[in-house]
Amino acid sequence: MKNIYGLTSNIPNDEMFGLISELRRRAISISSNIGEKKKRGSEKDFSKFLRINDGSATELETQLIIIEYRNQIDIKDSLQLLLGFKKILATILKSFPCKL
Repeated sequence: MKNIYGLTSNIPNDEMFGLISELRRRAISISSNIGEKKKRGSEKDFSKFLRINDGSATELETQLIIIEYRNQIDIKDSLQLLLGFKKILATILKSFPCKL
């Protein structure tokens, strides 16, 4: 998710400060939280947390689209990476017998 930092550095701070901060926090937390929960919880907890992160990734996707719309910034590479991440997440989720 490091490309989120590069993408957000091109957005004027005065216009998008809150959204820049939100994008960066979300990008970091999605990756960090998966690793942390895998080590700390049961399979059911991990599955639940993956589903929460899937929702967060969808929010990040929406925020990227807003940035593109408001600032005419090309998000194609960032969006492609995010969608790839979401596919991997969906594959991992299918491997869990525990459903919420």
